[in-house]
Amino acid sequence: MIALSSDHAGFLLKEEIKAFLESRGIEYTDCGAYSTDSVDYPYQAKKACDLVVSGKCEKAILCCGTGIGISIAANKVKGIRAACCTDYFSAKYTRLHNDANALCLGARVIGPGSALELVDVFLNTPFEGGRHQRRVDQITEIENSL
Repeated sequence: MIALSSDHAGFLLKEEIKAFLESRGIEYTDCGAYSTDSVDYPYQAKKACDLVVSGKCEKAILCCGTGIGISIAANKVKGIRAACCTDYFSAKYTRLHNDANALCLGARVIGPGSALELVDVFLNTPFEGGRHQRRVDQITEIENSL
């Protein structure tokens, strides 16, 4: 199960991602926004990230205008490793090396075609583990010391 969320600027891109997931039979929970009416991205990020941390969803996909604000907010949720990606390499390697569990996309930065390619690689790339697990553990250790 994938948790989806956006602010008003990311709403239309989130809707494209929903259709993409549906076409592939991937289940999701839509945490809003539900229109282009203004909503605040920090709370939108938290809704989806809470579902990931609770185990109800495996990953989150979050959209705002740039992808940056929603990624900053997402990374404040304990247990979330969110990455704002604009290219295939970053989306792939954030899974391979960082075990990212939230993908953040900027609707005003990339088009739907590129975004769907990033969603696909993010969802289908496994974490490599190995030497990278040590670094993910270090991130968790820092997070737990705050």
